[in-house]
Amino acid sequence: MIVAAFCFAAMGVFVKLGKPFFSPAELLFYRTLIGFTSVSVVVFARRRPVFSANWGAHLKRSFTGYAAIVCLFYAITELPLATAVTLNYTSTLFFALICVLWLREKLTGRVSIALLIGFAGIVALLRPTFDSQTGFAALVGLMSGFFAGASIFQVRELGQMGEPEWRTVWWFTGVSTLLSLVWLVFHRFSPISSANLWILVGLGISATAGQLAMTRAYKEGRKFLAASFGYLTVVFSALMGWGLWGDAVSAEGLMAMSAIVLSGLIAARRG
Repeated sequence: MIVAAFCFAAMGVFVKLGKPFFSPAELLFYRTLIGFTSVSVVVFARRRPVFSANWGAHLKRSFTGYAAIVCLFYAITELPLATAVTLNYTSTLFFALICVLWLREKLTGRVSIALLIGFAGIVALLRPTFDSQTGFAALVGLMSGFFAGASIFQVRELGQMGEPEWRTVWWFTGVSTLLSLVWLVFHRFSPISSANLWILVGLGISATAGQLAMTRAYKEGRKFLAASFGYLTVVFSALMGWGLWGDAVSAEGLMAMSAIVLSGLIAARRG
């Protein structure tokens, strides 16, 4: 999971590096296209069936996952890397909240504490942005956490339906690529050159490698331990943002990020 965390942080770096050359929609298109192509090669080589009776559930998961990445990519291009990634990692809190509201699961003391700590951290992290030009981007980053939480909920539902992980990934990357392509029909494509091709390649490789490493970590390891190491993405993002762009994290921001990470770990251990 440490490898996955590093790869996802690197993906954020490539998104930020790609901002001068490509729109967030273009970056998302190339990211999902590379993932869809890679998964399709393996799936069709093994002659596995990609369609199932649960296609509606796959579409819902794909739409929420796509919305999460759209919001995340936009937030990364407008906010310090660590801030955008931390807001996205509120997904665990939103997932717990959705389970309570949608499935009527009992709100335990542990989950209550996690939600209180987490949303207090969110308010503290967002407060400085309300008086700046990045307020909208911060709210979009928070929306990425909400949609990611909804997507995790849909993935759990698909798992309970007996859907394999590879089919879920195939549908998600395929639908996301199609949606991005439709979006780009109404916008011009930015030219690809030797000056920016390496960014797209790095984006695709880091995202795909991170997805594969994360899938293996959750499959072969303890889920809570994997989720714990997953939050290293925030640490790696802070270090990369500081090293590449000089993004310094204030003491208040560090405390807010720590609160969000702590609440996510508490919520992840709920079951």
